[in-house]
Amino acid sequence: MPKMNVGKKEKKAEKRKKLKQHVAQTGELESDTEPKKKKQSVQATKEEEEELSAEERRKLERKLKKERKKKEKQLMREAGMAVKKVVPKKQSAPELALAYLTSWSEKPKEWKFQKTRQTWLLLHMYEKEKVPDEYFTILLDYLQGLQGSARDLTVQKAEAFMKELDGSDAQDPKLLEKCERIRQVLQLLS
Repeated sequence: MPKMNVGKKEKKAEKRKKLKQHVAQTGELESDTEPKKKKQSVQATKEEEEELSAEERRKLERKLKKERKKKEKQLMREAGMAVKKVVPKKQSAPELALAYLTSWSEKPKEWKFQKTRQTWLLLHMYEKEKVPDEYFTILLDYLQGLQGSARDLTVQKAEAFMKELDGSDAQDPKLLEKCERIRQVLQLLS
């Protein structure tokens, strides 16, 4: 019985080899910009593909795609063109948090709660550089709906900051702005 399995595997390997040779001969390794030629060559090899399982077909397609890309890169290098990888720019945490806040105020039906964004806002809401004044007014509206332990913790932290700032007699404008924001949050949540 094991001999039959070996025989089947050999036959499948031969079929794959033939299919690869056929695809290489018919020029399927050309760029994706010519989908009609690809369709024609795929139709020509349909009989051979029917004998392959779906998984084997996927593997073969992946290999062919890799070879195509490799060939395209090589052609670009030969032509003197640099191969550039496009890396999408990820938004920073402040940008995401402020976009979250804006979404909450402008598109309430599309808005969805995100704990990480709320946490970032609650941690940095007293810093004018991270949460500008126009966003702070929106944040105050947002804080009105704050519930549960998040509300309690925010009040506790604000009171602790207030005690800390009352102890210092510094006249630093940044500290005064922070103190004013803390007062507004305490008035709102208390």
